[in-house]
Amino acid sequence: MIKISVAIATFNEEDNIKDCLQSVAQLADEVIVVDGSSRDKTRQIAREQGARVIKTRPEPMFHINKNKAIKACSGDWILVLDADERVSPLLTEEIKGLVKKWQSGEAVGYWLKRKNFFLGRFLTKGGQYPDPVIRLFKKDKGWHPEVSVHEQIKIDGQVGWLKNDLLHLASPSFTRYLTRENRYSTLEAANLQKAAVKINLISFPNFLLLKPLGTFFSLYFRHRGFQDGFPGFVFAFFSGMHHFLAFVKYWECRRKNHQRSIKKDWI
Repeated sequence: MIKISVAIATFNEEDNIKDCLQSVAQLADEVIVVDGSSRDKTRQIAREQGARVIKTRPEPMFHINKNKAIKACSGDWILVLDADERVSPLLTEEIKGLVKKWQSGEAVGYWLKRKNFFLGRFLTKGGQYPDPVIRLFKKDKGWHPEVSVHEQIKIDGQVGWLKNDLLHLASPSFTRYLTRENRYSTLEAANLQKAAVKINLISFPNFLLLKPLGTFFSLYFRHRGFQDGFPGFVFAFFSGMHHFLAFVKYWECRRKNHQRSIKKDWI
């Protein structure tokens, strides 16, 4: 009887998927990997690790494929992971214990605290820890709204908390970080286009100056990102620049009078 399913959506994750799957080897009764037509060895490696792999089209809104993975799961409980996340032995034991002892009337979804790796260390400040994400839930009780790349899973019922950390290795190198930022700023530019944001003397200073500075000062000073040293400064700086980059892409799109290719940036 399948108790715990792990749902993962992937795209060109051959450097991550093996370690991710090995981190849930003692936890998962079933692993579903929905792959957006990776051009590397992601699917091959996932199958070698015992996962059930479903090939589909790449989606700029990654949560579409996450929902496909969730729907394919047959376990009583579903744990949703990204390929760059790792489940520690302590978190494994906590989840197994919760599932074994769970009783009707208790929470049907759970927040996990996430530790984010950036420039050689796990960030502890700058709003980066704890970085709470809802990832564990009873079957048919959780789903992605498919609205924002940073959205949380919606839970139909009570939500609780787990104690142990989920490890997030999204940026093992600065190059990887910039690749992800390029994708996310393009998605944000598309959102600005959908909202038909006006380009004028108000929006220019707002997106090119006020929002970047506001984000930087909030993360670096209010949330004490300076305590993470140079990595904390870099993270706060580029978090602010996200607004700048998204607006420039939006301006470029409007100036050329065409839809910016999200798919091209994503792939």
